Parts: sequence; C-alpha cells; structure tokens
Amino acid sequence: MESIVGAMIGREGEQEVLSAFVAASEGQALVLRGDAGVGKSALLGHVAELATAEKHRVIRAAGVEAESELPFAGLHQFLHPLLTYIDRLDDTHRRVFDVVFGRGDGTPPSVMTLGIAVLDLLSLAASQQPLLLVLDDGQWLDTSSTEVCGFVGRRLTGSSVKLVVGLRSEVPSGFDTAALPELAVTALPGKVSEQLLDMHHPGLDPQIRRLVLDEAQGNPLALLELPPYVRGGRAGRSPEELFGYTGIPLPLRLQHVYGARIKSLGEAVRADLLRGALDGVGAGMAADRTRSTRYRMRDADEAAACGLLDVDPLSGDFVFRHPLVRSTVAQMATPNERRAAHAALAQVHRDDVERRATHLAASTVDPDEEVAAALEAAAESATRRGGALAAVAWLTRAAELSESREERSRRLGSAAHVAAHAGQLDQVRRLVRSDTGSGNSDSPASVVASGYVASLEDGDLLSSRRQVFAAIESMRDGGVRESDEVLTHLVDLLLGINLYTGDEDGWERTHELLDSLGDLVPSYSRVYQDAWSDVVRRGAGVRERVERAFAGLPDLEPWDVARLGVAAHRVDTLSRYRPHLQRTVDREAETGSLINVMSMLHMIMMDQIAVGEWDEAEHTGQHCLELTTTHRHTLFVLHAQAQLGLLAAMRGQVARARELQATVDAWARPRGVGFLTQIADAIGTTAALAEGDYEAAYLHAIGITRPGTFTPYAYEAPRTLLDLVEAALHTGRTEQARTHALAAQNANLPDLSPRLALITYGALAMTTTDPTEADQMYHRAETHPAAPHFPYEHARIRLAHGIRQRHTHGPKAARPSLTLAAETFERLGAPTWTERARAELRAAGASTLTSTAHLAALTWQERRIADLAASGLTNKEIGERMHLSPRTVSSHLYRVFPKLGITSRAALRDALAKIPGDQNV
Repeated sequence: MESIVGAMIGREGEQEVLSAFVAASEGQALVLRGDAGVGKSALLGHVAELATAEKHRVIRAAGVEAESELPFAGLHQFLHPLLTYIDRLDDTHRRVFDVVFGRGDGTPPSVMTLGIAVLDLLSLAASQQPLLLVLDDGQWLDTSSTEVCGFVGRRLTGSSVKLVVGLRSEVPSGFDTAALPELAVTALPGKVSEQLLDMHHPGLDPQIRRLVLDEAQGNPLALLELPPYVRGGRAGRSPEELFGYTGIPLPLRLQHVYGARIKSLGEAVRADLLRGALDGVGAGMAADRTRSTRYRMRDADEAAACGLLDVDPLSGDFVFRHPLVRSTVAQMATPNERRAAHAALAQVHRDDVERRATHLAASTVDPDEEVAAALEAAAESATRRGGALAAVAWLTRAAELSESREERSRRLGSAAHVAAHAGQLDQVRRLVRSDTGSGNSDSPASVVASGYVASLEDGDLLSSRRQVFAAIESMRDGGVRESDEVLTHLVDLLLGINLYTGDEDGWERTHELLDSLGDLVPSYSRVYQDAWSDVVRRGAGVRERVERAFAGLPDLEPWDVARLGVAAHRVDTLSRYRPHLQRTVDREAETGSLINVMSMLHMIMMDQIAVGEWDEAEHTGQHCLELTTTHRHTLFVLHAQAQLGLLAAMRGQVARARELQATVDAWARPRGVGFLTQIADAIGTTAALAEGDYEAAYLHAIGITRPGTFTPYAYEAPRTLLDLVEAALHTGRTEQARTHALAAQNANLPDLSPRLALITYGALAMTTTDPTEADQMYHRAETHPAAPHFPYEHARIRLAHGIRQRHTHGPKAARPSLTLAAETFERLGAPTWTERARAELRAAGASTLTSTAHLAALTWQERRIADLAASGLTNKEIGERMHLSPRTVSSHLYRVFPKLGITSRAALRDALAKIPGDQNV
C-alpha cells in the first residue's frame, strides 16, 4: 500500500468512500477500523488532504496510551484550536468549558451537557468554514473524551462538521458501543502487496521477497519495515528465528522487528525514547500545541537513522514513526527504567498538577506521603472538571501510597464520595469494603474481612496481600506469644492470596514471614504453605501430611476441608477425598457458606477433569460459574471460566477454549493473578495440541516454564511436562524435550504425585534414543497403579508408544497400544485425539471406521485446500490460489488429516470421495 509517508496504492475502494464522505452536503461521522499497520493513518491523512482541497478546516488529534487516564486530554486536542470561539458562546456553555478546562469553578457537567456545548462550539466554528475532525488511535482516547466524541458524532446531521476516527480492531474501546458508521480497512491483496513491496524495496533477493510477502500477509507497514530487518545480517535464517512463532499476531512480530533496532541503540538514546514514549510524543500536532511542556527528544538522531523516529515538518521535533514503535519502546523497558523515566517526566510536568501526579505515582513503589498528596490534588482537579473516573482512580492510588492508616482511610472515603456522586455504586461498595481495615477499627479481624472481599469480589490481590502482610507483622511485633485464631485466619488468607498471585517474590517474603512466626503457624497452615507454593521444591511428604490431616476429618472446619482439598489436588490425590468435599458442599450450600462451596466446586471440577469424568466436570463447572456470577465473586468466576476453557481445549472445542482463554487472560494478567494466567497459557497449549499445531503449543508451553527447568511457584510448570515434551518432539526440538524429561526425573517428580510419576515416565520414554530404556519407561508408565485414574495422559502416552512401536517393531506390535488409546480418547470425548489415534491405527493396517461427524466438520476453507492438495498442487501453489502463505496451508492440512482419518497427502483423494453427498461443501 503506502509508505508511512507517500502515495497510496490498492485503496481505491476506501478512497471512493472517503471522497463521498468529504463531499457529503452535511455533517456525519465515520470510523475506520483495522489491524495495526494496515494503513488507517495513511487513509486519515488522505481524507485530511481531500478536505483541505475542498476548503475545510482540518483539526487532527490522536489518542495516546500514556494519556488514556487523563480526563478530557483528547477533547483538549480537538478544542484547543477553537478556544477563541468559546467567548462567543452563551454564558451557560462558556461556563461548561471553563469547568472542563480548569479555568473556573462550578458543577462538573454531564456527558450530555458537555456534548451539547461541544456541538454548539463546533457549529459556530464551522459557520465560517466547514470543519473536519480527524482522530487517530481512538482506542487510546480517555474515557471522558470518548463519551463526548460518541455523543457528538451521532448528532452531526445538519451541520458542516465531520468526524473521522481510526481504531485498532484488536483493542477494545469506548467507540465500540458508540454506534457510528464504520469502514473496515483490511489487508492488501497479493498482487497489490507485491506492487507495494517492489515500489519501496526494488531488487530484493527472491527468497527474501517471498519471505516478506508471506510474513506480511498484506499488511502495508510490515511490507515496508520487514525487508531492512531481514537483510540486516539475517538472510538465510528461518521465519521462526527471525520473528518468533509466525502464528502470533502480526503487530507482535513487528514489535520484534522494532525491538531489534531499539536494542542496538545506546543507553542514553533508549532512555530518551522511553521518556518520549511515556509522555505520548507523536500524539498529533494539536496535542503538541496545547502543552508547551510536552517532552522533546533531543539527542535521538541515532534512533531516527535506524527508522524509529521521523521529524515533524512543522515543529522540527522528533516523533515516533508509528504507534507500534512507541509501544515497543515502553514494553522493552525494565520496571526500574520505566520508573526512572516517569520520575524525570514528573519534573517536566511540575506545573501540571494532573500529569505530574500521574508520573509520580508511576515512579513510586513504596508508600510516599508526598506522592499521595500530589495524587489527591490531581483528583481534586479532575473532579472539578468532571473527570470522576480518573479522580476515583487517583484517590485509590493515593490511599495505596499513604503512610498512615488514618490517611489511607480518609482518601478511600474521598474516593467513595466521588464515585457516589458519579453514580458508580459498585465502586462505592468496593471502596467502602477496602476501608473496613482502616481508621480506628483497623483490627486484624477487619483486615481478614476486607481482604476476602477485595480478593474475591475485585481480584485486588496485591493490595490485599500488602494489608494482610502488614497485619501479621503487626501482631508478631506486638508480642503475640501463642497460636491465635485471627492470626491463623490471616496466615491462611495470605497463603490463599499467594496461591492466586503465584509470584516468586510474594512467596519468598511469605516464607520468610512465616518462618519468623515459628510455632505460631498451625500444622495445617504449614501443609498449605508447602503444597500451594511450589510442589516441585516443597512437595516432598505433602501427600502423607494431607492423608494424616484428613484422618481427623470430624474435627475439621469446613474451610480446612476446602484448603486441604486444594493441597490434595496439588499432589493429585484429591479423588480419594472428593466424597468428603461433596458432602461438605451439600451441607454448606444449605447454610449459606458460599465461599467454601465455590472453592470446593472448583476442586471437584478439577478432579473430574483429571479422572476423565468430563461430562460431569462440565456440569460442575457451569454450576460453579452460575453460582459465582450470581454472587459477584469475580475471582472465582474467572477461575471457573479458566477450568471450563481447559476442558474445552482437551475436548478439541478450540474456538470456545480460546474465547475463554482470552477472557481469563485479559482479566487476570493486569491484576497479577499468575495462577489464572498460567491456566490461560495451558489452555493455549492444550488447544494447539488438539489441533496438531505443535509450534504454537511449544510457544505457549515455554511461556509457563522453559525446557529443563520448572519455574518457581508456577502451578502449571510441572503439570505441563508432557505437553512441552510432545510439542518439542513434534517440532524437532529433541534436545529440549530430553532435557525437560531429565529435569523432571532429577527433580524427583515421580515421588511427589502419581500423575507426575505417570507423565515423567512417559516423557522419559518419548525422549530417549535407547530402545531398552524406552520400553522400560513405557512399561512403567502404562502399568503404574495410578495410570487408569488419569486417562487423558495415559492415552497420550499409549498413542506415542504405539507410534514408536509401528516404526521399530512393525504394525502388528503397535495395534494394541493404538487401539487402547483410540478407545480412551473416544470415551473421553476428545475427537481430534481420537481421529489421530485412528489414523495411526490405519497406518498400522487396522480397519477402523472414519467418523462422519468429523468429516462434516471440515470448513469450507479446509475442504477447498484438501481438494486442491488431492489434485496434486503443492502448498505454495495452493497458497497462491487462495492468497495464503504455504505455512498456513500446511497448518490447515495438518488439521484436515485427522478429521479424514488419514496420515498422508496420498490418501486425500480416496478419503474425500467417502464423504456423503450431503456433507460435501
């Protein structure tokens, strides 16, 4: 398509729409939506040029992620050039702008009141000359400005004002519900991509040219940026080596490209770029003119020379070449580097109360009364201007940074007061609950109550942990000398919070704290401490301790039954105690102790998944989801969704699994809920394995733990042992697979739990090159007393064994293992695994019936690819016909083969001929 600056090609349809938009006789709004780098900014520049040629006044603005919490920051960009018209408005509307722009006091306006005032101002400005408002990166616009722009955009009919907004399709925004007309900006077709590439990078080596076209997939920015990266000493390397896994979204691969350039810069230049990125440099000319204190990158010629920066032709300042460059700079920085940059920016904005406070807060980790006071002042400023949401956020952060309980309580009360006036009643309840541990009533018991509320309902685990940790320290330092019920509740709550956060630092500090308490920590709590934290390093003997604890069941409190159930699950012995949990659930459901009920339902579901009772697990999970949703226990809602997603992935319901994975990850990752983000990664691994996409499975798996190691305190690290090994083997990473299997053996995983024993022996069998060892390890795995209790893993090991036997001992020897694997997968309801086992059975000479249910599951694209492959075309030739990369074609075929019950391309024609007529696409 186009250069970042330059003429467009291949956008004739979009240009026609935009020409009609500009030529329309009255005002209207239009949203351009597309992926990052697809050319939205170029089209916005084109519509601005059209409007200028038609004698329109054009005002441009851009959303900046760093400003997304600053109330009305985006609206300032649009309205600052029109400030001279405000004095010509009536008194009512003039006062509205005085309040919003901080020039006067008064009641903050509603969206409708402010929106009507903006419409009046725009109409007045457009009475002399038609007006076009152009907003790029609208997904980063602050909430207050987005609401006003949506209100205005729906009411432009009859005026001479037009609004056009560019949005990234992959990033949610307030414009998603604004009901404005949209124009989709899609990738360029193949021929146009080639034309653009040849125009800007003529004479490319044919191999590099093909690689760039395949990787760019019609994305203009990628077509422009990838060639220099590939040619820069990287020719001859595979796509995976160049960009990482090519199945991940293209913007992430482009960030990989930009990241390589950023790493080559000097430390001072990187620091300069980081300050610019965190201050929103490159957000548009209007933004730069509204604030003379915008950070200016001065010594960045090196970054400009390598294509990261451009020079603004009007101001002469450096600006980021593309928003992805800016976001990559910020993401590559370490936490300490970001904090240092924010501290420097706080000085730059020392005269802007809101910006200074925002940067101070981002630069501060420990409580700091000066920063808390600055945030409080910023909140007061935002409240006066109608930015209630920002004010509540800043007051809450101020409470977190307060040095005294009294100040924390006061600021939380202020936040609740602002939220109440803004109609944010749910937020009020959360703030009031958070404040139950403050002030004169800040007893350890109230800390327990507020900690549970904040953790379960809000997922505010990190704040709760700080509060609980401090309360335990206070009791210890206050001289508690014997076991105390409240202290026990605090300890168990701290352990439960750490279970969900799953971070090494939090657990290490907790171990240190509990060690300082000595015998004040009860024996049950010590079991939870070891089982919940890191079963690889602290799990020795846990099984026996759990068994002894359950022996005293009549004396156990319901919460101890639930907690011991979690411990039993961690060492894979929950099945023997599940009846106790079920009875407790039935009893507690009647008496209303719902937290215990929800926790135990999670455990029951997880055990049902493990032992192969998948239909029952689905029922339990849905029941748990309904219960947690009804009672608004958000953390438990997401936990249920995570387990349902994992179950869906195991069953091959990939679309549903990935939808739940995205939901869980989007909620859990920003909150630091590592337990759930690990399950989300496990969903990705399991779904990819079900599809036969082993490269994706491997990349998801190493996101949990690296080969040869088990990440400390990572719940899924040992549990995904078999997944990582299988994915590594299928992608040619035999050394990594073997290293990981041996690491499991060296870590004594078989001694920790029966399931870990099963998958360790299976992994060792799969990875060894010694036939004798392979036979021994497969025998140990398949005859392990616990193997039948974990049918999914057992069947996978049998499948691998059967495949190996077919190659080493012949088809006849392989059939028993393959038959048992296929039968188990079918009983479980894992169709993709079933078809894979059946295909291997066919290859071993056994006659099996192909499931027509899965033949019918061929999508139109899969069927078209299969037909072309059956006709003798290569992957490259199929890709050229269907505008797909050869790699994508290969991935589709890999999913088609098990659906058809075959293992090779040669069998396609016969398999397709067997599809009943009503199943042909």
